[in-house]
Formats: sequence, C-alpha cells, structure tokens
Amino acid sequence: MTHDNLLGRYRAYLTLERAMADNTLEAYCRETARLLDYLDEHALTLRQVTLDDLHRFTWLLADLGLSPRSLARTVAALHTFFYFLLIEGMVDHDATELLRTPKYGRHLPEVLSVEEIDRIEAAIDVSTPDGQRDRAMVEMMYSCGLRVSEVCTLRLSDIYMDEAYLSVVGKGNKQRLVPMSPRAISEMQAWLAHRTLINPKAGEADYAFLSARRRMHLSRITVFANLRRYAEAAGITRPISPHTLRHSFATHLLEGGANLRVIQMLLGHESIATTDVYMHLAQPFLRQQIMACFPRNQR
Repeated sequence: MTHDNLLGRYRAYLTLERAMADNTLEAYCRETARLLDYLDEHALTLRQVTLDDLHRFTWLLADLGLSPRSLARTVAALHTFFYFLLIEGMVDHDATELLRTPKYGRHLPEVLSVEEIDRIEAAIDVSTPDGQRDRAMVEMMYSCGLRVSEVCTLRLSDIYMDEAYLSVVGKGNKQRLVPMSPRAISEMQAWLAHRTLINPKAGEADYAFLSARRRMHLSRITVFANLRRYAEAAGITRPISPHTLRHSFATHLLEGGANLRVIQMLLGHESIATTDVYMHLAQPFLRQQIMACFPRNQR
C-alpha cells in the first residue's frame, strides 16, 4: 500500500470513527507522514518497527528543535496511528505501547480584566456593519467562552435568542449548550439588524457572522487580526488572541465563585485537568478567599 493510500484510510478513520477536529486531524496526519518518511529512509516496514526505532525518531525530532509540547503531540499521533494499524490488521503488535509522552511545563494563558475587555469593545466603530459584527463577536467569545473556530462557524439555527442560549459544536463535533448574557443578546440583536442587508453567497446563509464585502463567513485569521487591531487601539500592548477572551471568561467565572465542573462544561473540555489551569490563574483571588473566610485567619 502506498503512503497516500495508507494516509487516506487513516484520515477516514480519524474523521469517521474518532470524530477528530479538523486541526487535530491535520496535525496527526502530518506527524504520521513524517514517520513514514523516516521509516523509508531507514528501510523499515511498519511490521518491523520497534520501540527503539520510535525513540530514535523522536530523538531526531528533538535534535531538529521540536519543542516538548510538539513532541508530545507527535507521540499522541503515533499512539493513535499504531492503534489504527493494529485494528486494521496491518501490524501484529503496538510498538507505541511503552512510548511515553515527554513532560513539558504548563504555560499559564494571558487573561484580560473586565475593564480591558470593555476598552476593546469601546474601540470598535459600530457605525459600520463590520464594526457592529466584530463587537458582537468579541462579546460572544468573552461572555460565552467560545473558541474562535466556534464563533466563525456559529449558525443562526444554533442561536436561541428567546431562550438565551447557544448550541455550540466544539472539538470532536461535541455539542454543548451555553447560556447567553443579556449583553451578548443585545450586541447580537444589533448585528443581526445589519446582517439582514447582506445577501450571502450560496451555502453561507445560515452562518451568523458574515463579511459584508465577501458575503461569506469569516476566517479565524480575520478575527485574530481584527482583535489585535482593536486591542492596540484600546492601548493594550501585550499580545492577545481570540483565545485570550475565552481564558478571561473562565477565569472571571472562577473568581465569581463558579464551580470548576460548571466551567468545564461551558468550555467543552473533555478532561477536568484541562480546566484546572484556571485554578493557577486565580491564585491571588483564592488566597484572598482563604484569608477572609478561614477561621484561623479571622481576627
């Protein structure tokens, strides 16, 4: 079987059976193709691969400058690939069974204050349709905790304005329900009044956020660039991204007393360990709560 045929079958497996998100799928296929090229260079077949071969492969990537986080993703891709080979009968053992994921330090994400988010929204010129659209998007990413990909692909049929909630399709095509704040509803209503004047291209009619000029839904790059421009206009000099708004949403919820499990559900995290990073972000607030509420600290 050629590499292209094998990768095609693997891609179908990731899509149909693992319901993997597009970005993760592409990353896994890219890492797998890199492994196949390495095996060709060393005249190895998939049935011949040993744990030592995989160690040498990952060491080579490390020597080439791949970060520990990227190496961890490579190892995860290899585990998935060899499991696929095993269930398809292409190998008779899983060479990755004892392959361990490298450790890497946890990076604490950037978080904005409520005042900084208000300044970003105030910097958006809502006298234009695109400006009102962008303010609605910023508010939705912040007050609903949406990923940039989720807000770009949000559909009108998934917005229940009267009931004040969204139906969001996240990573792995997992669906979750997210409440809308009164502020988000107000900004969305203002944008939808402008949106009715746009004649969408074929296949674009149900997307919530459209470009007035292109008459299509926005790309993640466009949202990223626009947010950076508004942040600079608001006097925020440190680098931020759409995901910063999502991190801010979760951190502000935790500081407001929300349960970590609730935050996990709202963000659509599969594991509570992913959500646990916000406990580290809220350390000053947690310390204040301990000092104020614990009996030993009260005078």
